[in-house]
Formats: sequence, C-alpha cells, structure tokens
Amino acid sequence: MNELLMPAGSIEKMKYAFAYGADAVYLGLVDFSLRALRKGELIDETNLKTAVDIANALNKKVYCTLNIFAYDKDIEKLYKTIEVLANAKPHAVIVSDFGIYRVIKKEIPDMEIHISTQTNILNSETVKFWQDMGATRVVLARELSYSKIEKIRKNCPDIELEMFIHGAQCMGYSGRCLLSDYMTKGERQANQGNCAQACRWSYKLLEETRPNEYFEIIQDDKGSHIMSTKDLCLVHHIKKLCDLGIDSFKVEGRTKSLYYVSAVAKTYRQVIDNKMNTDVAFNELLKVGNRGYTEGFFLDNNNSSSYSYDISKGLAGSDFLGICQKQINENEYEFLIKNKILLNDEIEIITPNYSTLATVIKINHNKKGEVDTANTNDEINLTFKCDDDKWKKEANFALIRTKGMKEFN
Repeated sequence: MNELLMPAGSIEKMKYAFAYGADAVYLGLVDFSLRALRKGELIDETNLKTAVDIANALNKKVYCTLNIFAYDKDIEKLYKTIEVLANAKPHAVIVSDFGIYRVIKKEIPDMEIHISTQTNILNSETVKFWQDMGATRVVLARELSYSKIEKIRKNCPDIELEMFIHGAQCMGYSGRCLLSDYMTKGERQANQGNCAQACRWSYKLLEETRPNEYFEIIQDDKGSHIMSTKDLCLVHHIKKLCDLGIDSFKVEGRTKSLYYVSAVAKTYRQVIDNKMNTDVAFNELLKVGNRGYTEGFFLDNNNSSSYSYDISKGLAGSDFLGICQKQINENEYEFLIKNKILLNDEIEIITPNYSTLATVIKINHNKKGEVDTANTNDEINLTFKCDDDKWKKEANFALIRTKGMKEFN
C-alpha cells in the first residue's frame, strides 16, 4: 500500500485530513516539533492520546514528530513527557536528534521510530545504518532524484521509505538552516520549531559608502525574494513512485489551512487510486496556496527556475470561502465564513468524494435576517442552487471556495 501522509497542525485539521483521504497524519507536540504552532487546537500532552484514539477508531495512523535539534533542557523536558507518549501510543515517532532517539529507544523500546528528513538521508548505506539501529522507516532527503531513490529502494528492499511529494521547501539543505537564528538574534531558532522564514523576506542591496541608498537586487515592484523556493509538486510522477514501492507519500504543511490540507489530500488520494488524471490534478493543486510549483531535484535538473523571485507568499487559484458547521434544514446550512460572499455568487462546494458548482440564493443572518453579504468570520446560514446535490451526503465535511481559477499578473 502507498500511504498518503498529511500534516495535522491541530485535531480539527487531522479530522479533515482523514475525511479527505489521508491514511495517516504527522503531528507535533508543541515543544518538540519543527512547526511550533501557538494558536488553534494545539497538539500537546493533554490531547495527544485523544488524537491517537480518533485515528484508531477510523483505522488510520498518527505519527508524532519529535524532530527538533535538542539541547539538554529539551532532553530533560522529554523525560518528563515520556509517560504521556507511552500512554498515548502513537503509531510511530519521527526523530532527527541522536539523543532523542536514544531516550525513546531506552524508555519506550516497543515504539516504532521513523527517521526525519532532517538527517539528510541521501544513500543506501545511511538507510541501512538506521535500519541496523532499529528504525522502521526513513524519510528521504528532498535533494534526491528519481534515479537515486530507485537505487536506494533496490538496495534497501526491507525498510519503509517515505518521501515528500508536495509542499513548501526549505532553501537550507534538508531544512538545516540558521538564517532565522541569525536574523532574529536567536529569538526565532529554526531547528527549535520557530523559523521566521527569513528566506521569504524581500532583500535589497546596500553599498557601504552609500548608507541610505538601497538598491533592488532584482528590479520589480514586489522586492527581491532571492532565496524563496517554489513549492514541490510531484503529482505527475505518483504512478511511477507507486510502482517503485515508496511506502509513504508525505505532504508538507502543518501551518497551512484546513482547506489546504483537505483539498491537497483529496487530489492526491484520487491520483493514487487512479481516479483522477494528473493534468486535472495539477490544476486542482493550483487552486490551493502555492508559490509556483517545481519538481525540485526529482528530475536531476534543479536550477534557478525552482526559486520564486517575485513572490514570498502563496497565491491560490481559488479563494477559500467557508466551512460547513451544521445542517439547519433540508436546504439551509450554517457556514463559518472565511472570505466575503455575496448573494448570487457562483461558488464551488467540495466534500471528500464530491464536487459541485452552486449559486448562493439566500444568506440568512441569525440576528439580521436575510442579507446580501456574508462577511469573514460570520457564522451564517446559506442556501444554494446546486448542479448536483450528492455533496449533502458529506455536508459535515463540506467546504466552499470560489468558482474556477483566478489569473495572476
């Protein structure tokens, strides 16, 4: 089986990832993860077991990331958290630090351990090393081409291989970067889960004898994002990777939106299951936030075109409009609004297995009655005229977005 592994920055996102086709999710305890979220329904020692229990009930899996580069204070904190991990029983932990590896092996010897991409796994001997150490899976470095991955699979047939197929990339080698540490004077340490993404900032050139004169490195009106990589997208190569025997396809994005997680999971699920043409799938992936797509090192021809010089933030071909909260009656549904909606807007409704175009024919505010506009963060009732009502079977996971594809200049 080719596992689809999605990010889960919160329990809510985890539920949507599973509903939209993920076989497993990876999530991080706040103090030990390279994506230290500070808002939303965080995964911490109080609810990790809840997350695992939810996954088990759905016959899905949860992998807990403990992949920071740890100082002694972090190891001391890990010892205090060991009982929580042992009790929650995630299906595996993902580690990069030798000290954390040793603690897990010693304290929870039956815990499966996956080796993070942070360890720069680039060759067969490294894979065999971790296999000899007792790891059950390794996450290959993004810097590998298909031919190199093929050779590793051939040389290491009896260990699970995981690889990234989609999402943001780091300009540092396998995520090993100190730029954030330096630019924030140590306040935002990248490998402690608090990267400021300084590679996405706009830079200008300063000549030392002209202290107040700044020059664009690349002349445009958006600044110069000389280190900002495009996002990885290997959707066109999924069939070949399935045939190669890659055990797990991983998508980046624990800080991304619920919409991103859902739409990307649905698209790759349908490609893996041979239910969607890859050209159609690519267009679907353009509808979620991205900085432009690249195949990175996969075809062994990585070059300057893999960098997004003109933008630092992702652009989405469709705007995320809202999340269905509950059904009010046969035709009316309460939505949490994420972007403004107007009466008679043409929109698209998506659910795990269905998609339909629709027109907003009624907007009902619980205090104001019928209105012409639903604003961001409103909880408001919507009625649609739909091309197809099958989506109502899965209304509890329905999302809405703008129709079609926006064009960007």
